[in-house]
Amino acid sequence: MGPLSARLLMQRGRPRSDRLGKIRILDLSGLKLISEHLDPKLMCRLTQLQELDLSNNQLETLPDNLGLSHLRILRCGNNQLRDVTALCQFLQLEELSLEGNPFLTVNDNLKVSFLLPKLRKVNGKDASLTCSQVENLNRELASRVTAHWEKFMAAVGPEEKAEKAQADFVKSAVRDVRYGPESLSEFTQWRVQMISEELVASGGTLVHEADNPGRRPKAAAAQKPRARLMALKRPDDVPLNLSPNKRACASLSAQVEGSLVGSDGGQPALKLEPLHFLQCHSKNNSPDDLKTQLWACAFEPAWEEGATSQTVATCGGEAVCVIDCQTGIVLHKYKAPGEEFFSVAWTALMVVTQTGHKKRWSVLAAAGLRGQVRLLHVRAGFCCGVIRAHKKAIATLCFSPTHETHLFTASYDKRIILWDIGVPNDDYEFQASQLLTLDTTSIPLRLCPVASCPDAYLMAGCEGGCCCWDVRLDQPQKKRVCEVEFVFSEGSEASARRVDGLAFVNDDVVASKGNGLGTICLWSWRQTWVGRGCQSTVAVVVLARLQWSRTELAYFSLSTCPDEGIVLCGDEEGSVWIYDVRSVLKQPPPLPAAPQAPTQILKWPQPWAHSQTVTKTMVNMVVANPTFSYLTALTDSNIVAIWKRQ
Repeated sequence: MGPLSARLLMQRGRPRSDRLGKIRILDLSGLKLISEHLDPKLMCRLTQLQELDLSNNQLETLPDNLGLSHLRILRCGNNQLRDVTALCQFLQLEELSLEGNPFLTVNDNLKVSFLLPKLRKVNGKDASLTCSQVENLNRELASRVTAHWEKFMAAVGPEEKAEKAQADFVKSAVRDVRYGPESLSEFTQWRVQMISEELVASGGTLVHEADNPGRRPKAAAAQKPRARLMALKRPDDVPLNLSPNKRACASLSAQVEGSLVGSDGGQPALKLEPLHFLQCHSKNNSPDDLKTQLWACAFEPAWEEGATSQTVATCGGEAVCVIDCQTGIVLHKYKAPGEEFFSVAWTALMVVTQTGHKKRWSVLAAAGLRGQVRLLHVRAGFCCGVIRAHKKAIATLCFSPTHETHLFTASYDKRIILWDIGVPNDDYEFQASQLLTLDTTSIPLRLCPVASCPDAYLMAGCEGGCCCWDVRLDQPQKKRVCEVEFVFSEGSEASARRVDGLAFVNDDVVASKGNGLGTICLWSWRQTWVGRGCQSTVAVVVLARLQWSRTELAYFSLSTCPDEGIVLCGDEEGSVWIYDVRSVLKQPPPLPAAPQAPTQILKWPQPWAHSQTVTKTMVNMVVANPTFSYLTALTDSNIVAIWKRQ
């Protein structure tokens, strides 16, 4: 396809006319157009154009001066767009489609919401939530840039020239002003530069956009679709679903009550501040949904060594959400109608682009009721692969800690499968291959690669106990049975009890739950494994027992924070049990007769939802990022709760 002609525009325009100025709708999709084909002189003649379809072409950019002042609907899906700032010329734009542009990320979605004040829909979805997030980011960034200005100018000597000092300030602000997750840094630095330049131009007086009603007329309305939860627990007359199967947010306000109950020991309680309570998994986006059960969450791996992540993925119902813990912003939301997601897991891949550049991808795997694994490219915001892994529901999944493309899936079909998802091809698609099949005698609930030898052994907590498999790929058998079953009390019925919590505290110590009512067991992998000999059933070497809830309900998943020596678990009352086990593990034998008390119990805060308190909830899962700066808990009442460590 060559450059556009007036004749072609009239042929593909509606209503049919021999004058370009009368065309209101124009379809230029699927013409293999490149950016140079969009001649501004020709396009400017479309003075009444309101709807333009440029999808399924090869556009990398849009010219800056197309002159379409009345354009309300623009479709640019399935192109190669790398930048969205040229869209600022379409000030009347109300609907925009950018799906299928692999180089665009969540940063570009935020830029679009900032640049287009009348935007109502992006990719077919209501844009008001993103607009609200942009307003909040703008306010915080403006405040931080202003504070940086005052500090910077106070240090400027009288001999320095004003022009140089102002230029240095802009560079300094872009370098030093930080807010929000690393995944939004492109947007925040872009805005910091703009705000800094505005501040310099105004001589240090910044007009906050939040106070300027002309900047974004829909800003106030943008807050309405998100229900504001204030003190949340469900009313007493709403029954909880206590089924032992998968027991099947809008943002909460700061009026939150909660308490920290410390143990009787000498360890000080951690100071944790309730930060955000989100209702972001609601069915049909209903603010009244306090029933969708949330099952799993995981923090994104840090992008740099030594850094820590504040981005967490959560799943429940038909949605997977990616949330920035600092701001409470839902960075991405993926929905699969008819699915119920039970598990999520992250990996980081190094991908070579079509131009030969290496690029790091954060890939999120999500699975559940349908037995399918969806591989989500989080930054670009789309699903780039589906693995039809099992015929029954997938209970849990996890990536290998040493092979970033190796994924374990565990299903209600009593099988665990190891996959190699590979790296995406030129069309950004995955082609997964099956490496191993591990048979189980009962449903696997939790997966746990052995910390000291993850390439050799995999443990799983199952309905019938705790099992271990040899997963070395240099062995010939591709279908394997359980090599060792761990029992927690010799000669008792404990060997047949469910293990629904399993995680390593460090390279040796394992935390497991479900094998004893009201306790969490800490045991030594190394001592247990050395003493097994050729036995297929081995009693674990218990190091300590931790006191936990006496509930008979199951599927409260525990987690650990190895760098901090912490074990975490929720309960049926909405509390979070926190154990600092470093001192416990240093105690000499013999073991205390009574289980060790928790370091503290974080009581469920009571936010308000629609003029009522949510007084009953269960915390199905709780995780912390590696430095324990943020803690995220998932409930059976559609609430993602986030605390920040002080």
